[in-house]
Amino acid sequence: MIKRELIASLANREEGPVTVAGWVEKVRDQRYVQFVVLRDESGAAVQLVNGGVVRELDPNSEDPKDADRHVRTTAISEVATGSFVIVSGELQKNERVKLGGIEVQIDKFEVVTAADPETPVAPDSGIDVRLDWRFLDLRRPEQALIFKIQTTFLQALRNVWVEKGFIEVQTPKLMASASESRAELFQLEYFDTTAYLAQSPQFFKQMAQAAGFGGIFEVGPAFRADPSFTSRHATEFTSVDCEFSWIESHEDVMQLHEELIVAGFTAVKEKHGAEIEKLFGQTLEVPTVPFPRIPLAEAKEIVKERGYEVPRNDADMDPEGERQIHAYVKEKYGHDFVFLTDYATSIRPFYHMRHADNASLTNSYDLIYRGVEISTGAQREHRIAVLEQQTVEKGLDPKEMSFYLDFFRHGVPPHGGFGMGLARVLMLMLEQSSIRETTYLFRGPTRLQP
Repeated sequence: MIKRELIASLANREEGPVTVAGWVEKVRDQRYVQFVVLRDESGAAVQLVNGGVVRELDPNSEDPKDADRHVRTTAISEVATGSFVIVSGELQKNERVKLGGIEVQIDKFEVVTAADPETPVAPDSGIDVRLDWRFLDLRRPEQALIFKIQTTFLQALRNVWVEKGFIEVQTPKLMASASESRAELFQLEYFDTTAYLAQSPQFFKQMAQAAGFGGIFEVGPAFRADPSFTSRHATEFTSVDCEFSWIESHEDVMQLHEELIVAGFTAVKEKHGAEIEKLFGQTLEVPTVPFPRIPLAEAKEIVKERGYEVPRNDADMDPEGERQIHAYVKEKYGHDFVFLTDYATSIRPFYHMRHADNASLTNSYDLIYRGVEISTGAQREHRIAVLEQQTVEKGLDPKEMSFYLDFFRHGVPPHGGFGMGLARVLMLMLEQSSIRETTYLFRGPTRLQP
């Protein structure tokens, strides 16, 4: 390992010898002195000061007499933005320096890899250009922070699950049959048969309940052959999934769901709150519990009273309706989250349990955050006779679903769970315009690279 110190740690360090490494962000060449702004993966930057030359590694040099081997000399002003360098020098406190009141007087400056002088991405480049050069875009501190936040958020969720005795699983993404219908499925050749990319791990999550695992969770990819170009859709995305047994209703699922959200937001605020305020200009709020709960039918009436009517042929809540119900909840409860409950059987999958006293409604919910749906959860139907009947009612062939239905022929406890889009949560948390910003490498109808 190269011995160096992260730039973010220098503010708490005493003056003296130091070695840092990172990317050249800016070079300012004056008559007798050169200034370099260097940034590393910690997200922080430091000013380097030098009045001499720079040593650049040359991979083509084979001169055994060269004590430093693979080295040539060049003026510091010639170093291109984006070049990766290793610098040794003297750390000094200087209140006049805007970058944290410290600077490094250079003794040795080695260019490990020189960047092309012309940078293909500018600060004002559009999202498509930035995605074409995603590795350069991710060097920006705010972009790197997104994925540090993602790491903290997921770790907090895992902590809750593990403390409750949940088991982490990794389910297959190649399926022999469609999960619910053949809509929005990627189909591919698989030796002498056909396979499908999984839309969700739903069936495999429920298999774990039949296996007696109790509570399980998974963070993994999911695929939707949806030719959508909206700010919240992708053809490949990361799904946060959870399923657990011995529930009484979907209320149990909602309670765990909000507990996980609060844990994740609390961890992010504690670890990254100051950086979020600095780089994104907002103060992250940890939501209070319980989250408001509103039956879908009632939510539609509330939205109608606000001057917007969800189209009559749409049994679901449309995007504008979601925005309107969020505005209502924000005004009345001061909350950014709301559970919309009791969705119609007609728009829910066959495996959602129906109301005991009203078969037209399901024990299910959508979680809306800042006017956007981020998750769907439900109590599942675990009674084989009822499940077979609902399969037929949805127009599915029980023979094609036999591998799934077999789970329930051998005893399955009452259970439920949810699936949540990770990039959507981060997009809304940080008030970004698109999940393209909060997805490491975005995949959409027209993007397969990089």
